[in-house]
Amino acid sequence: MRRARKAWVDGRPAAGLLVVLACAALAGCGADQEELQAWMDQQRREVKPSVEPLEPPKKFSPEPYDGALSVDPFNPQKMEVALKQETRQTSALLAAEQRRRREPLEAFPLDGMSMVGSLRSRGGPVALLRVEGLLYQVKPGDYIGQNFGKVVRVGETELELREVVQDAAGEWVERRSTLQLQEQGQEKVR
Repeated sequence: MRRARKAWVDGRPAAGLLVVLACAALAGCGADQEELQAWMDQQRREVKPSVEPLEPPKKFSPEPYDGALSVDPFNPQKMEVALKQETRQTSALLAAEQRRRREPLEAFPLDGMSMVGSLRSRGGPVALLRVEGLLYQVKPGDYIGQNFGKVVRVGETELELREVVQDAAGEWVERRSTLQLQEQGQEKVR
């Protein structure tokens, strides 16, 4: 009895039992394999695939190109006409501005300038502008900013100027701007 318990605990008879059970299971599967093969053969004979035939390709008929008769948008002659019209328009408003000598404060954008004071001198009112840490005196008739800004009026708290700018349609128009007196480093351009 002790030997039987020891052999059963070691697992030797358990391994033999598992081998016997596996062989029995495989033998049972082999008997049904012939039946399965017969069913698959029958299905192959009975079931016919139904494939719809493809439609023949449609005939391609090219459309004639009518653009050859229209005006070429990249024609150099058309571009020259447009540039001449723009030059005529530009020359009407900017002729005097382009012929005059540029002043030093026209090299700086208007939003980089701040009015820090104003005073009256013998020649009239003068505004004090701070540009890049330096002070400049500006009087009516002087030019400042990058848009042909001409100083129109100098007041105690603001400086008015007329600028020439392009609008959304590309036409040159006049625009009024003001530069207001600022306290210690605050900049404001309208």
